[in-house]
Amino acid sequence: MIRVLLVDDQPLLRHSLAMILGKETDLEVVAQAGDGAEAESQARAHQPDVILMDIRMPRVDGLEATRRICRDPELRACRVLVLSMFELDEYVHEALRAGASGFLLKDAHPEELIEAVRRTHRGESLFAPSILTRLIDHFVSAPGATRDRPSLRGLTAREVEVLTLVAGGLSNDEIAEALVISVKTVKTHLTHLLAKLRARDRAQLVIAAYDAGLKRPRG
Repeated sequence: MIRVLLVDDQPLLRHSLAMILGKETDLEVVAQAGDGAEAESQARAHQPDVILMDIRMPRVDGLEATRRICRDPELRACRVLVLSMFELDEYVHEALRAGASGFLLKDAHPEELIEAVRRTHRGESLFAPSILTRLIDHFVSAPGATRDRPSLRGLTAREVEVLTLVAGGLSNDEIAEALVISVKTVKTHLTHLLAKLRARDRAQLVIAAYDAGLKRPRG
């Protein structure tokens, strides 16, 4: 059972989301919150697996709530999935840097929402490649963008290849096919990348790849 916390300042939207998720036998909405401060409190109280987080809310917004939750050792198992109105909303990129695992548009179909929650729980990337590349290109290449330029010096050549393909939005199966290796080997490389780059999940690997100047593969 995947335990979900819904965070949005619109009660009607929370109710609709709860109804959609509640129909699935493997999903359970364990709590709801109307702002970031309440989200942090509810996360500690219920220890959800996935948090659907709105961005623009009163008191404490979704960005700050995401930072607090993702930095809290007691909430390390919680994964934040940000809800956004726009594909290139400037807040989405900041949410990813704050530790969110990905984002979903609010006009997504119910099936997409359900699958996004499941994939977030599995630690997978839920970004369609077209959305992912537009989002990262927009912010990382923007004039004046801050780049931490993480060092790739400790990575093997194969790990750099895997990281580059992750940045291109490829799934584990697609990476395995591209590099002619097994999916199990891909997962091993991803585990090493997460540890070496101190990344929380796949979304942060994508940010690290672009910050390091890796270019997505042409295809």
